[in-house]
Amino acid sequence: MNARLEPAALDALRFDNRFVRELPADPDTQNRRRQVHGACYSRVPPAPASRPRLVAYSREVADLLGLPPEACESERFARVFAGNELLPGMEPYAMCYGGHQFGNWAGQLGDGRAINLGEVIGADDGHYTLQLKGAGETPYSRSADGLAVLRSSIREFLCSEAMHHLGVPTTRALCVLETGAAVTRDMFYDGRPRQEPGAVVCRVSRSFLRFGSFQIFAAREEFEVLRQLLDFTISNDFPHLGGPCKETYIEWFREVCRRTADMIVHWQRVGFVHGVMNTDNMSILGETIDYGPYGWLDDFDPDWTPNTTDAHGRRYRYAQQPQIAMWNLAQLANAVYPLINDKEALEQALSEDYAETFGNGWQTMMAQKLGLPKFTGEADEELVKECYAILTSVETDMTLFFRQLAQVDINIESPDTAGPDALMAPLQPAWYNPEELTDDYKSRLATWLRSYINRCRSKGHGNAERIALMNTVNPKYVLRNYMAQLAIDRAEQGDYALVNELLDLVRHPYDEQPDREEWYARRPDWARNRPGCSMLSCSS
Repeated sequence: MNARLEPAALDALRFDNRFVRELPADPDTQNRRRQVHGACYSRVPPAPASRPRLVAYSREVADLLGLPPEACESERFARVFAGNELLPGMEPYAMCYGGHQFGNWAGQLGDGRAINLGEVIGADDGHYTLQLKGAGETPYSRSADGLAVLRSSIREFLCSEAMHHLGVPTTRALCVLETGAAVTRDMFYDGRPRQEPGAVVCRVSRSFLRFGSFQIFAAREEFEVLRQLLDFTISNDFPHLGGPCKETYIEWFREVCRRTADMIVHWQRVGFVHGVMNTDNMSILGETIDYGPYGWLDDFDPDWTPNTTDAHGRRYRYAQQPQIAMWNLAQLANAVYPLINDKEALEQALSEDYAETFGNGWQTMMAQKLGLPKFTGEADEELVKECYAILTSVETDMTLFFRQLAQVDINIESPDTAGPDALMAPLQPAWYNPEELTDDYKSRLATWLRSYINRCRSKGHGNAERIALMNTVNPKYVLRNYMAQLAIDRAEQGDYALVNELLDLVRHPYDEQPDREEWYARRPDWARNRPGCSMLSCSS
């Protein structure tokens, strides 16, 4: 049956490659590393894999593209999405862009190991770009080999889908495949390289344009290409704004500000830390893009970053993500300023559309995390401030704390006289070292819990409604780094079962899953400092 269905399903994919059709191409068709001027992309074929083998695929993304399971589980699917075969209509290319990395202008960057296969018209009639990450060198590879390893590819595949099901704007992932070749990587840049299994992940998004896509042309004063790119973006990804003109450019920037603010609110809600918020890793659609050394807060430490490269300065730490997003938007504003020539309008967008959207969104989000109908004034600001201070005073698991907080009974009799142990009991799973809970800590937490209970009783939801609200915004399951590493360890031995089990787990992050309670737990002690389970590098 597969032999009949899989060719028809794959060949039936409809490609409408607007990006290569409407934007200027690199006239040099040689795949050699170089500076590319006056072009948005370079045509380049993916490098074939020696023995492509499917590790996992997302049935939801496959459905979006109109691909049935029979097609995704076929040998031809593996050939196509490892880069060995081009389907009719595919026109592979790598994109040109620049960016600020750790606050410094880096010049041309581009798709150094990503190759876009083309734009598919999905089952919803939307355009979706299929992008292979790890499919070989491009003109933008600089000194790299354009390849990727299995560990980083599994992490990106699982996290893309986990974030989607958490309700966080994100690029998606269709599949991850082993290539059959070994790739040499120095994981922590410490002079100890080793060979790792090579892999390719197929990423999917309506657009892979980044802030840096506009920055590169502004930096080079290639303003006509900049205008072409912005007009293309508005016409295809923001058509509701109207035809390209100064006013539309301003409205576009305002919307990018709002979308970015919404995304950052979601990151803060679930405790996600991106780790590499360079401007070339910021999507103009307000989607989470480029999953490298990311992580979730296990213990609540606002200063934590998962990136070894960022360990000293902690530029991209959890608490600073909102400020970094605004800084990055300011760089995008500088890039498009030559087309707008209205400093006041761009500054207003940053202060109103980003800052106010984030501020209001953060308050609404925190009210929901606490199960409150709305965020009201200074009293709630103090409630949240004290909550965060308590979370940081002892090692407390963020995910478990907020999920367990829903189990605190706001109908308890006489909360003002209830003892600390009784009030704290539902939160016990959240503490890494219960022996560190001093009498002073217990007293402080009990005081906060009494304030919280009284706040919920005063113009709040009933207990059942509060629990239901909290359990829709406070996930029970997140893709902790140690979980992904366990799946990677097995996959490197040829066992993909845990990759698929975790994929199924993260499909329902807010639901009770009684047969998977083992994953509703604090990070185990063995994972505290193990490579891949705590901090990671950009090496992939």
